[in-house]
Amino acid sequence: MKTKNILIIGIVALIATILFYSFNGGSSGQDYIENLNKERQAKDEFMKSGEDSPFGEEKKNFKGLNYYSPDLKYRISAKLIPVENKKMVVLPTSDGKEKKYLEYAFAEFELNDMLCKLLILEIVDNNEYRGTLFLAFADATSSNETYGAGRYLELKKIPGATSITLDFNEAYNPYCAYSDNFSCPFPPRENILKIAVRAGEKKYHD
Repeated sequence: MKTKNILIIGIVALIATILFYSFNGGSSGQDYIENLNKERQAKDEFMKSGEDSPFGEEKKNFKGLNYYSPDLKYRISAKLIPVENKKMVVLPTSDGKEKKYLEYAFAEFELNDMLCKLLILEIVDNNEYRGTLFLAFADATSSNETYGAGRYLELKKIPGATSITLDFNEAYNPYCAYSDNFSCPFPPRENILKIAVRAGEKKYHD
């Protein structure tokens, strides 16, 4: 094999290795797991002592949130499918009201050998959150291992993107999982998955 070809193969292998490590947060994903655990510790500290903690006066009894162990298989790069002729979606909330969102796109991916599709919505409220993305979902763990009314995911909007990262390790409970003083929208019917997503936050109450 010519030296030039060996050099090219070496460069390609190096780039592939860098991309792999960047995505997984290190050779074993250890950096990613450590950062995730730090985020969880910071959230526990906020819940326990933060002025805006949803636990209110019950903060003194807070024992920490419950999570699945980090699992890199639940950090997924999903295909982003734009919605044509976008329309408003009305979601019922935990306090019997309704909340409106605008259709944004579908995130399509495979998990546990099953093709899944989740509807991503865009916030239309006239506040600082207007234009940001909203994703609520439920799955086979809901009401058993996880909060019955579903969980949420934070997403980053990147104009023109054809893919999006869904990190279910960061799936979290809405505040109504801790207190009835909050109004939380339920997931749309399209986002009720038949598979179990054993990643992210579990139920707080037994």
